[in-house]
Amino acid sequence: MKNTSGNFFEKASTKITNWTGSPVAFGVAFLIVIVWILSGPIFNYSDTWQLVINTGTTIITFLMVFLIQKSQNKDSKAIQLKLNELIAASRHASNRMVDIEDLTESELDVLHKYYQKLSDISEADNDIHTSHSIDAAVTLHRVKKEKRALE
Repeated sequence: MKNTSGNFFEKASTKITNWTGSPVAFGVAFLIVIVWILSGPIFNYSDTWQLVINTGTTIITFLMVFLIQKSQNKDSKAIQLKLNELIAASRHASNRMVDIEDLTESELDVLHKYYQKLSDISEADNDIHTSHSIDAAVTLHRVKKEKRALE
């Protein structure tokens, strides 16, 4: 049996998020603000007049945070899956990079330092067309270290 409430929320959040990012939605919001500003003299710029726009924008912002987060989570998951597919399909890419988004912040920092070293190696290379993989960089480093030890 399908989860229709979850499916409804997903469809509704996608449609609302797409609509709120459109020029029409911006135009509607802009017109609401203009009408509110123009109605100021009619209501003598009262506290209630100010409360109307404050309450309306607060409620809309509060709800939009959840809708945008839902949309961002879905987009992020799709991007991660696409990247995982590219890594898995490439014979030169390290499969150890698949699903690294589940690592802790400190584990990601270790990987970042490792790739920073790889970047430094690539920058030091005179040929900008030369590519280095982590495994190749480690092997080359080990070979150089062993050569120095033998000298």
